[in-house]
Amino acid sequence: MNVELVPEEVRRFNDVEPALRAMVEKGARALIYVPGPLFISERSLQIADLLVKSRLPSMFPRKQFVEAGCLMSYGPDQPGIVRRAASYVDKILKGAKPADIPVEQPTKFELVINLKTANALGLTIPRTLLALADEVIE
Repeated sequence: MNVELVPEEVRRFNDVEPALRAMVEKGARALIYVPGPLFISERSLQIADLLVKSRLPSMFPRKQFVEAGCLMSYGPDQPGIVRRAASYVDKILKGAKPADIPVEQPTKFELVINLKTANALGLTIPRTLLALADEVIE
């Protein structure tokens, strides 16, 4: 695929902006976020703003980043995971041993695309990809 990785380590939120600058200087043309605890909820809007300013198209595993202005996400349906977790709690409260409950894999994944961001970045998203999306933010 002729893709070269440009990794940048980020240990705290203040490292995000310098890491993005370094990536752009090294020729990065897109960002794929690898999940971790640093970028939960309240930081998503700030991260989205930094990514739009850096003009890097970005892919995240959670919809909240796309709602905040990042380009796209593909990952497990978060409300579905929460509902399944509630069923585990219910079983345990009714006496089931946690070790006896089978581990489940997500079965539903969501693709969300932010067309406003695509337009701001000068990108054209193919109609075939838009047709596959679970949600398109216009």
